[in-house]
Amino acid sequence: MFPLLAYTGCSVDQRLILITLLIRLGVVAAIASAVVRSRYFKSLLFRNEVRTTKQKIHLALFLSVPVALGVWVRAMVHNFSAADVAFESAVIMGVMGGRFAGVLVAVFCAVPEFWRHEWLAFPLDALAGYVAGAFREYAANREDIWSFSPMVDLSIYRWVRRNFPRPRHDWQVAFFVGILLLQFLREQVGLSFPGRLFFLHSQNFWVEIAIYAGTIAAVAIPIKIWNATRIELKLEEQERLLLQARLDALQSQINPHFLFNTLNSISSLVRVRPEQARDLIVKLASILRALLRKHDAFVMLRQEVEFIDDYLDIEVARFGAEKLRVVKDLDPLSLEVIVPSMMLQPLVENAIKHGLSSKIHGGQITLRSRLQPEHRLVLEIEDDGAGMLVTDAHFGERRHYVRDGDAGGDHTEGIGMYNVAERLRVLYGANAHMSVNSSPGRGTRVSIELPLLQTDKEVSAASAIYEARSITRS
Repeated sequence: MFPLLAYTGCSVDQRLILITLLIRLGVVAAIASAVVRSRYFKSLLFRNEVRTTKQKIHLALFLSVPVALGVWVRAMVHNFSAADVAFESAVIMGVMGGRFAGVLVAVFCAVPEFWRHEWLAFPLDALAGYVAGAFREYAANREDIWSFSPMVDLSIYRWVRRNFPRPRHDWQVAFFVGILLLQFLREQVGLSFPGRLFFLHSQNFWVEIAIYAGTIAAVAIPIKIWNATRIELKLEEQERLLLQARLDALQSQINPHFLFNTLNSISSLVRVRPEQARDLIVKLASILRALLRKHDAFVMLRQEVEFIDDYLDIEVARFGAEKLRVVKDLDPLSLEVIVPSMMLQPLVENAIKHGLSSKIHGGQITLRSRLQPEHRLVLEIEDDGAGMLVTDAHFGERRHYVRDGDAGGDHTEGIGMYNVAERLRVLYGANAHMSVNSSPGRGTRVSIELPLLQTDKEVSAASAIYEARSITRS
């Protein structure tokens, strides 16, 4: 005969309790994984270190609902004690949310326990939640809470190595011992008052050790699951910050580059046509105000085209309307699509500077936009200028080209073209395409294909970037 196990006045074979302990670990893992899928729960658990009373109640409710259902199942279904993790949940919520939240979990789980006349369950669970909350306040570094592990033997070994011969307290070891003491108190109260408290107990030493180890693991597993999610959120936040920093760096290169070339255009008119130069300065001031006002990474294509119109007014005044002709073939529906700001202007500037400025009779620039199936937007900037031979044209890298009549032969593209390609790569990854088709003497066509980004144009650049990047992962 195997020694017997007791809980709430009943006897169970010790083999059943070992199975129950394993199932219980699966139950706590399932509950922890389910609640952490909620965005609101994650914001309460990870982002609000100092919580209001309302937030603490919400945090406790998230965990209490599935736990209370588990207690009810244990009370209704015979020999299914693995569903009851109220004691461990009170400890978890106490150490994660504070004393008030830990006691609240005990309160919410008390209804099915009272229905079973287990009057001592609530005070013991409330005590566990309160003590765990005290341990939270006791922690000098909150990272010790997130790194709590059932492998306390390693923690004890590291603690001895670190503190010998001058021992200091270790929060994880203290919390580990605290859980063991709470479990011991729970068993002793249950043995003293049979039928008034749900607990597991065995006369077999090794099974009793397994019960204590199962309690520790049932507390540590949800913390590990939530910590993994927390680390993932931190990595995502770091990725957002990195993308924002890279984008700001690229934009800071484009804007001075654009300003430098525009001022050169205006300076050529100051002596010969001062009135026109004054008008162009007013237009430039309007452009700069727009740049300062629209610092976000994305704008509607309509706004980007309006920006291009202001820039082309300056360039047409410089070259003359007979030498610089602009044709726009834009799909009206595409004008409401959100695109990266300052994306077309460097390409138009590149077409004028490298394609048309060297032609005696000038030339024409054509802007096209159209929507394609599968939620794609295609933009084209084409000129009938000098053209070039494109080599080594990998997306996001500096391209090399050879122009007719260039003494130096091989050249690297300017800041504008490279920045557009790099920004597209940063924003969209492999889901955006930029191609350059050119022939010497026949002109150049730059084509850009983007996924449609459905977002509010007023959102932050970092959020829009991350949404754009997430398209490539779906």
